[in-house]
Amino acid sequence: MKLAILSDTHGLLRPEAAERLKTADAILHGGDVNKPSIVDQLKQYAPLYIVRGNNDKEWAEQLPHDLTVTLGGVTFYLVHNKKEVPADLTGIDAVVFGHSHKYLLEERDGVLWLNPGSCGPRRFHQEITMMMAEVENGTLQVEKIVIPQGTA
Repeated sequence: MKLAILSDTHGLLRPEAAERLKTADAILHGGDVNKPSIVDQLKQYAPLYIVRGNNDKEWAEQLPHDLTVTLGGVTFYLVHNKKEVPADLTGIDAVVFGHSHKYLLEERDGVLWLNPGSCGPRRFHQEITMMMAEVENGTLQVEKIVIPQGTA
């Protein structure tokens, strides 16, 4: 199973990111979508698992604050801000979050922490990134995707 993992699109779904979504079996989004039209676009590619970010206002009230989902035998916990991850992660294999716009792939105490960075408008002089992952029989392999910088 192929997963696209992204966050902090901030109202922009770049064509390079959309190209990657075409190959995904599911999409995990760590929040700060900013526009309902982006949610609609994402849903056209694959089943979407999404949480609300701090910039997702009234329109996003139906989006969950956090979400736990199991795909390919791997249990993911999604939340926008990693400061809001519960201390007890029993049964969780990977935490997906965003907010900082900083790419992170780190294993801590047997849990994989994944921040795909931001693939929306460039901010804070950071690279534009997302993740693609392969999930099979409870194992997860993650690939960092760097999107070339355009003018946006």
